[in-house]
Amino acid sequence: MKYVVLICARGGSKGLPDKNIKILGGLPLIAWAIKSAQGVERVSKIIISTDSKKIAQISKDYGAEVPFIRPKELSQDNSSEWDVWRHALKYLAEQDYEVNGLVIIPPTAPLRAVQDINNCINEFEKGESDIVISVTDSHRNPYFNMVKIDKNKLTSLVIAKNKKFIRRQDTPEVFDMATVAYVVKPEFVIEKNGIFEGLVKSVHIPIERAIDIDTIFDFEFAEYLLTKKNSEDV
Repeated sequence: MKYVVLICARGGSKGLPDKNIKILGGLPLIAWAIKSAQGVERVSKIIISTDSKKIAQISKDYGAEVPFIRPKELSQDNSSEWDVWRHALKYLAEQDYEVNGLVIIPPTAPLRAVQDINNCINEFEKGESDIVISVTDSHRNPYFNMVKIDKNKLTSLVIAKNKKFIRRQDTPEVFDMATVAYVVKPEFVIEKNGIFEGLVKSVHIPIERAIDIDTIFDFEFAEYLLTKKNSEDV
C-alpha cells in the first residue's frame, strides 16, 4: 500500500505564537513530526500543508516536501482541518499520485514514537475501518466527574447521574482523542465531512507520548518529559 504523510501547520496560533516552529529539545516542533514520518518505512511521501513561507522553508530544510502554499480561506482560526486534508488529497489527485492511505501527523504531539504511527497503519491495514485514530487515557469521566454550567450558572454532570455509578471505577471506560496520528482512506475524506461519519478504529497511546501542545503550559510540560526521558536514556 502507498501511504502519504500530511503534516498540517498553519502560521497563525493565538494560544502559543509560532507554535509549530517553536524550539523543543533543539528542534522546531514541526521537525519532530517530520522526523517521525521519516522513520516509517511504508511512507512514500511527506508533504506539508502550510500558509507560512517560514514554516515551508524550515520543513524543506528537514526533508519534507511543500508542493503548495495553503489557500488563505483554509488558514483561518475557524478553518476545518478536514477541508485541509481534502485540499491536499485533491492536489495529489491532480498530480496523478496514487494514495492508498493518508497518514496525518500533527506537529503538536512531538513525543510520539515511530511505532505509534506504525501501530495505526497496522490497524488500518486490517481493512475494518475508514479511519484509525489515536487515543489515550482520559483524566476525567463524563459519567462521574465532568460537569457543565448552564445559562443560569447552575452546574451539573455532563451525563445525568446514574445510580449504578457510585465510583469512577464503575463507569464506562472513556478515552481522550490524541493528536499522535490518524490514518484514513482518501475516498472517505473526499466523500464525507468528519471522522465519525464512518467506521472508526483506534490505537491506544501511553499518556506520556500523547501530550498535545496548545498552550505554554503544554509546551513546558513537554520540555520536562523530554528532559526526563533523555536523562533516563543516558
